[in-house]
Amino acid sequence: MLSGMALPVSAARYAGARVPRVEDLRLLTGRGTFVDDVVRPGMLHVHFVRSPMARARILSIDASEALALDGVHAVFTAEDLNPGVHEHWYSLIGQDVPDTPRPPLAQDEVRFVGDPVALVVAEDRYVAEDAAELVVVDLEPLAPVVDYATATATDERVHEAYPDNVVGELGGRPVEQIDEIFAAAPHVVRETIYQQAYSAVPLETRGLVAEYSGPTREMTIWASTQVPHEMRLFTSRLLGLPEHHVRVVMKDTGGGFGQKAMPQREDMCVMLAATKVPAALKWIEDRQENLMSAGQGRHEHGTARLAFDDDGRILAAAIDHVQDAGAYPVPWPVQTAMVVGLLFPGPYRVPDATFSCRSVFSNTTARTAYRGPWQFESLAREVLLDIAARQLDVDPIELRRKNLLRADEMPVANPCGMPYSDVTPLETFEHAIALLDYEAFRTEQEQARKSGRYLGVGTSSYIEPTTSGMGFLGTEGATIRVEPTGKVNVYVAGGSTGNSLETTVVQLTADALGVDIRDVGTIQGDTAVTPFGGGTGGSRSGSMIAGAVARTAEGLRERIATIAAHQLEANVDDIELAGGRAGVRGAPDTAVTLAEIATIAYFDTNKLPPGVPPGLEASGRYRGQAPMIWANATHVCTCEVDVVTGAVTLLRYIVSEDCGPMINPNVVEGQIAGGTVQGIGGALYEHSAYDDAGNPIATTFLDYLLPTSTEVPTIEYGHVETPGPGEGGYKGVGEGGAIGAPPAVVNAVADALAPLGVRIARTPLSPASIVALIEEAGT
Repeated sequence: MLSGMALPVSAARYAGARVPRVEDLRLLTGRGTFVDDVVRPGMLHVHFVRSPMARARILSIDASEALALDGVHAVFTAEDLNPGVHEHWYSLIGQDVPDTPRPPLAQDEVRFVGDPVALVVAEDRYVAEDAAELVVVDLEPLAPVVDYATATATDERVHEAYPDNVVGELGGRPVEQIDEIFAAAPHVVRETIYQQAYSAVPLETRGLVAEYSGPTREMTIWASTQVPHEMRLFTSRLLGLPEHHVRVVMKDTGGGFGQKAMPQREDMCVMLAATKVPAALKWIEDRQENLMSAGQGRHEHGTARLAFDDDGRILAAAIDHVQDAGAYPVPWPVQTAMVVGLLFPGPYRVPDATFSCRSVFSNTTARTAYRGPWQFESLAREVLLDIAARQLDVDPIELRRKNLLRADEMPVANPCGMPYSDVTPLETFEHAIALLDYEAFRTEQEQARKSGRYLGVGTSSYIEPTTSGMGFLGTEGATIRVEPTGKVNVYVAGGSTGNSLETTVVQLTADALGVDIRDVGTIQGDTAVTPFGGGTGGSRSGSMIAGAVARTAEGLRERIATIAAHQLEANVDDIELAGGRAGVRGAPDTAVTLAEIATIAYFDTNKLPPGVPPGLEASGRYRGQAPMIWANATHVCTCEVDVVTGAVTLLRYIVSEDCGPMINPNVVEGQIAGGTVQGIGGALYEHSAYDDAGNPIATTFLDYLLPTSTEVPTIEYGHVETPGPGEGGYKGVGEGGAIGAPPAVVNAVADALAPLGVRIARTPLSPASIVALIEEAGT
């Protein structure tokens, strides 16, 4: 029998190193496999007929002319598809949550411009698009609810079952219990801060291929998704199929950022329609559809308050937060709204706090998960802190220094009950400020103002929940197989969505087994062969997969060492694994290669020691640290504002991050950079805007502006490595950049314009809005 002892391997050679990404050769040479690269025999193509109105009653749908077009196979409406739904809840939320309506196709009423009304199936995409133009949808216009901020004050209803247009509300302790603190405080700072809607805009839009076999009742789906196993579960529930009759294959995915974290209504339609046609169905969303109907994030506002004593120390914090849920939010938005309130105290020493959070329907596209969906807590708090510094006439850096939590105070619970641990808010902040050389910048700023130039600096500090140890996302599995040749394959749920899980897995496995990284491969994203996993989201993947690999490798190392000890006539405790060999410690010439051990395990099984089974394969499962692993960071931005044109030029951008020991600094910095650029876009450029009639007015890249390499400065990185409580001390890093960037940029612009009396409380900071603020301050 195997004893379960810990066996030594060589010191880590790959974890912590800047190992080149193993997937880059494939992706950079155009050899990746995305959903649109998948071709099936006789495959048919899907295009949606979408509503041109924000809200209207569906009187009739006439598809006769479309069906008469050569190459059209079918046109499905709600009457055809919606009755096929068995269940459609998400594992992340659970079936007992009071979820919102989510019909596959619009039925009786359309609720936003882009709402899918019918699905056309044709021999190719071009015919399907032409046929969609021939479908006649008779609509009776209804007054839309466009502005979520006034949605509770109108008699119009997005959904009849919600008479006040409120999805749900949650809150902390009664606000009256801390109002006394605000009433008695020497200083109270208050502001209502608004953030616009903007979108994930993945490089690859949404898409899937669904192939159904009627005789066997089996469904195979190739999907652009962050969650192959959740898509499998969702498909099983939706269609009433046994889970083992559903296979989801996720190859390369060109970005997700939360938009692909859960199947949406179009995915449901394609799954349902696939059961009604004789061949596979492919749907690939175009860019206009993506910007119009794939979902939005961020759209929200909050009235935030901070109370201070005469020394500038925070006495209490409160936020009254309202978010736009759109017409069909994915998933239930109230839960993430609550996180805004729970995290509003942030990484600061706040004695008392409370919050209220409300999610409101509107006749606009759905609210979907978007990189750090609770990010508004940081925007509201950090912008308010800079406003407070100017109001109290203190330096914003000194104000933060007085209030930031220190590493030696951990663990500590914030006043809303969040149990922080293993974080370094003040230390990371000081590191970022030192990288800037803050005093030198203030000197430069003063000199620039004398010559009529307006420079500014802004900071943003946050604490981020990562790697939950609870519920659907609380475990992750792995299978490691040493093949008969001695090469290694690692199977994880994973998925290549730009977060380099392929590289992460081979690095960790090579270290765990003491083999060359070139001898390790990984298979990910295929539910037929990979163990169940929660997918990418919540900054969980790196640390959870590290745990899964570690748990799985333990048993496999022991088996390898036991076989080697038997062959070498040595004590198993003296065996160490290094360089693809199992050798006796202190006797470097006494060793067997992993290939030789594999030959015994698979072919010469009579040479195996007693109690050791044939083969070299192990599966394991890791349970994350409950309830949460925390990361933290500080962003520092400097900029120059042209007060005539309103143009903002970013000068320097610094991120000091504590995500624990880094598995691969290249990957960590890539994740920080990607999120930071998205946050810069949200602060300055991106806006999913609607007119008063509910028409989206930014559905192409002519109108929806994205930052490019010419607008984004070189990002400078600082790392504070404090181990977390999980495997290897690793923490999450995927969402942080998008959380920290918007308030840092806003604060930098506000600091630049402070001499003009400008007070910023609304994004995006377009040139026109900046000019308007300057003019308003001057009147």
